[in-house]
Amino acid sequence: MAAPVIRRLPIVLAPRVTWWHGWAPLVMMPGGVLLFAPSTWPAWAVMWTLAFTIYAGCKWLTWRRTPLDGVPRWRHAAYLLAWPGLDAAAFLSAPVTRSPAAREWISGAALFACGVALLFGAARLIAPQHPAVAAWVGMIGIVLTLHFGIFRVLSCGWRALGVEARPLMDRPLASVSLSEFWGRRWNTAFRDLTHRFLFRPLTTRVGARWAILGGFVFSGLVHELVISVPAAGGYGAPTIFFTLQAIGMLVERTGIGRRIGLGQRWSGWAFAMFVLVAPVYLLFHPPFVGRIVLPFMRALRAM
Repeated sequence: MAAPVIRRLPIVLAPRVTWWHGWAPLVMMPGGVLLFAPSTWPAWAVMWTLAFTIYAGCKWLTWRRTPLDGVPRWRHAAYLLAWPGLDAAAFLSAPVTRSPAAREWISGAALFACGVALLFGAARLIAPQHPAVAAWVGMIGIVLTLHFGIFRVLSCGWRALGVEARPLMDRPLASVSLSEFWGRRWNTAFRDLTHRFLFRPLTTRVGARWAILGGFVFSGLVHELVISVPAAGGYGAPTIFFTLQAIGMLVERTGIGRRIGLGQRWSGWAFAMFVLVAPVYLLFHPPFVGRIVLPFMRALRAM
């Protein structure tokens, strides 16, 4: 039986909103968490609350700055409450480019199962002898469960209903360059947000190279807020990690980089994976692992 397709209504762009509309929740809510979070909260609760308020602020910003007429109210609500992506225009009005194949449903379910097995199985077995290793296994399990599992199946569900909801993760290990990894395959929700509100405006003012550097430094600062601040340590390390990503991406685009094969084939893949993996301990630094990840896993009874 063919998948049901939602009848499309004529979509008309509403008058543009002023530049400052939509920013208030993103500016105010994380600050409210830092100011008013009870001192009795564990660090992992502060982290998750910060992450959620930042995400909610970003979600509101993208919706508020994408005024469309003729979109049913339920679809607005679905974008705000039932889809983690941040491309409001696509979800609300774009035609579906490709319905999900059966293998997408299967892969999403399989990755969800793998994530659960890592988080509640492998990590528990490793924890008594190697708690730090168990924490990394648990982090991988959480990402597989959420981003590659639940969010992938959710993407399939919306596309089957005729709504454009691209997967947030698109085979990131297949990337042959850092540009491909960060621009097309890893967490496309954050990419959509920064490309629209940061990279494009910066490019018109300072050029693409400085816009790339500025975008990654901004990513580092966001991760400082979510990772280093709740962990009360490791300050600066996430920003260094993302700065290295920007430098690596710029190296790929140099004449020398292109001549030695960066950005293509095995040489490009190897360079991208090295730049991503070698400094990853800067992003998930020891204070974060010890003060947030391990206590959170214990709270989940995962170790």
